[in-house]
Order: sequence, then C-alpha cells, then structure tokens
Amino acid sequence: MSEGPAAPGFKDHFSASSADYARYRPRYPDELADWLAAAAPSQALALDCGCGAGQLSTLLARRFERVVATDASASQIAHAQPHARVSYRVAPAEHSGLDDSSVDLLSAAQAAHWFDLPRFHAEARRVLRPRGCIALVTYGVASMPGACGELLRELHDRVLGPYWPPERRLVIDGYRDLDFPFDEIAAPPLDVLARWDLDELLGYVRTWSALRQAEAALGSAPYDEFARQLRAAWGDAGVRRDIAWPLRVRAGRLS
Repeated sequence: MSEGPAAPGFKDHFSASSADYARYRPRYPDELADWLAAAAPSQALALDCGCGAGQLSTLLARRFERVVATDASASQIAHAQPHARVSYRVAPAEHSGLDDSSVDLLSAAQAAHWFDLPRFHAEARRVLRPRGCIALVTYGVASMPGACGELLRELHDRVLGPYWPPERRLVIDGYRDLDFPFDEIAAPPLDVLARWDLDELLGYVRTWSALRQAEAALGSAPYDEFARQLRAAWGDAGVRRDIAWPLRVRAGRLS
C-alpha cells in the first residue's frame, strides 16, 4: 500500500471520513466480480479507478491475477483494505501510469461522477487491451422495510436534499446520462445487500458527504434528530436488519 500527497485538481469529499468509509460502506456482491471477469478478454490485470477503501478492488482480486487500484485521495489509500494481489497507488483516474494496451478490465465504483470524463475516456482507450472492458459501477439510495426505511429516505431526500453535491443525481440515475463512448454491453440486474445492526447503519450515514455539509451549516441537529428517531423505531440496537441498494453497471468494450 502506498501513500503520498493527494492528486491535484479533484473534488475531495471523502478524506475527512476515510476510516469510516472503509469500515461502514457496504460490500459489492460476488456476482458483480464474476460478471466483470467474464466480460473481460482475460483475467490478467484489472485497473480500479477511484478505488476508495478498496471495496471493489479486493473483490476483483479474487478473479484477476493482479489489480492496480488508484485514488486521488492519499487518505483513502492509507485506509484501503490490504490484499496480496492489489497494488494501491495515489493517482487520478485520468492518469493511471500503466502501460498502453495492458488492462483487461477498467472499473470505477461510486466514482466516475467525480472524474474529468473526456480525459478519463482517453486514458481508458489508452490502457485497455483490444476488447477490454470498462465498467462504471454505482448503487442508489438505500432501502429497508418499515419505519426505519421511511426515516432513512426522509433524511436522504428531504433533510439533506439541499446539501448533496449536484453529482449525486448522476449516481441515483445509474450514470445513464453520462457520456459513454464505448461499445455498450448489458449488465445483469444486481443489488448490494447488507444485514446491519443500528450502529452500522448510523456509521454508514455518517459517511454521507451531504451530512457533513449540513452539519457545517446547521450543526449536529439534523443527524441527532434522525438518530433519535431511528433508535426508537429500531428497538434492540443489536438486532440486524436487511438493507438493499440497487446496483447499476454502465459497461462497454473498447472497439
């Protein structure tokens, strides 16, 4: 694992909560890595851009011989999950430093909306092998049944709505409006699933960039009120409840 200064010129919404991001973000399903590996021309090298704490990088390492995982945030790289087949680097998605035509799969999970897309697309065309696969992965708003789910959606949509960065809309829409100059291939419908206790869900909410923006403007009252109501609706804090996020993959191949 390497660490260095953050790459210049990127919007850093995550370094302040890198440890929580590594601990509380949900894990991608094995089926996603299976499909990505099958879509790639071989399983020699995957490049995971905007890797964050390595949630997708380490999953890909089960299917690929080698994974290079890059992020512009040194703090995210410092908290990334170690894996023998994953090499972490502080680098922007637009400049991986890898050789031309060397990559079987280029992935970006919950990250492409922060990239300089024309430069990122140029980098993808440079590093991908012929018929190499590019996959932009994102998951939408968390849902769960009952009163807890209603409180979670109320916080996301109404309370924090004005504080989400504009790029959030691209995530919720599954990147359908992003420019994507590749030969598109359809990915199967999947969900990100978790079974969390109360503290795990609250920890996840604490990673939301909109919450940090709201607290800078309003103080802790929005989160405190949400946590109070959620605890009352949850009951026994140790009880685990099912949570789901709709997973979307915008995938294609290099012509």
